[in-house]
Amino acid sequence: MNALFKLLLIGLTFALAAPAAAQVRIKDIVTVEGVRSNQLVGYGLVVGLNGTGDSLRNAPFTERAIEGMLERLGIGNLTEDQMRTANTAAVMVTASLPPFARAGSTIDVVVSSLGDASSLRGGTLIVTPLTAADGEIYAVAQGPIAVAGFAAQGLNASIVEGVPTGARIDNGAIVEREVDFDFSEMNSIKLALRNADFVTAQRVEAAINQAMGPVAKAIDSRTITVSAYGKGSLMETMALIEPLQVQPDQVAKVVIDARSGTIVIGANVRIDRVAVSQGGLTVTVRDDFNVSQPESLSIGGTTVVVPNSSVGVEEKDAKFAVIDGSVSLQRLVDGLNAIGVGATETISILQAIKAAGALHADLEII
Repeated sequence: MNALFKLLLIGLTFALAAPAAAQVRIKDIVTVEGVRSNQLVGYGLVVGLNGTGDSLRNAPFTERAIEGMLERLGIGNLTEDQMRTANTAAVMVTASLPPFARAGSTIDVVVSSLGDASSLRGGTLIVTPLTAADGEIYAVAQGPIAVAGFAAQGLNASIVEGVPTGARIDNGAIVEREVDFDFSEMNSIKLALRNADFVTAQRVEAAINQAMGPVAKAIDSRTITVSAYGKGSLMETMALIEPLQVQPDQVAKVVIDARSGTIVIGANVRIDRVAVSQGGLTVTVRDDFNVSQPESLSIGGTTVVVPNSSVGVEEKDAKFAVIDGSVSLQRLVDGLNAIGVGATETISILQAIKAAGALHADLEII
């Protein structure tokens, strides 16, 4: 039995011995230093639009781009009147260059209108170089674009569905330059936790060392350094580390989306014993319209609409609910439901409990 097979057996045994319900793979909670995507951007032209392109008067940069493109193709000295077109749009092209992308491979690109074009449907992107932050060209994009939205307009009405000025091209760019990064020549790497936590970092270190020996060391709440195992390469080491499972720890947190009224409460959220009351006034304004008609055979009478407005005030009885200290998530939710409050009132209650110092969790409002 060779060493590699033994190591695989140890890693499998460790993964099976751990409780599956609360464990996740290491590859799902960490990123590898240097193994990342790079953002690319370029400026180009989309042609072949059905009269929905930029108006050259309102988008002079589109006119300059058309002039430059035609000059490169040997067509120059055109007057302004000879360049009247509504079938071209200036666009920004963005893409993400994945790690280890090789020359000749293809990547997806996103095309977004820069001028006043009403739709990019039916257009074709002309050759567009894509550059990175260092100014070097890493890919070249070109091809017919796919638009999810649409726009239609008549004489007295128009309809817009989705965003017709944004599109994408699947496999629309060819990689021309590779990022200079040789993973096989490295002797050690750093794993970075997606959510920094000292407990989770310590557990990742213990899981790796239990399966492979003392090759990992947590240096802070986010970073774990890993050396190559034995005489194997770093590639083999990472292939054995990624399937290992750990139980990540989490910071107690309450996330509130005030716009939609969405509230997400983490399982570790705890509060001290508090008494909560929620009450207020509900004002209702109702407008009814009655029709008053003149009597039959009357002369000079007209039919009129008579508005009838009514205003009502309803007082909501304030109810107290006592929530015990150090309660679980389920009891916290049950306590809030006992008051009969909605999402908006719950947000106010959580903010008030936090202000009182009784909520032992981070309150994040997005």
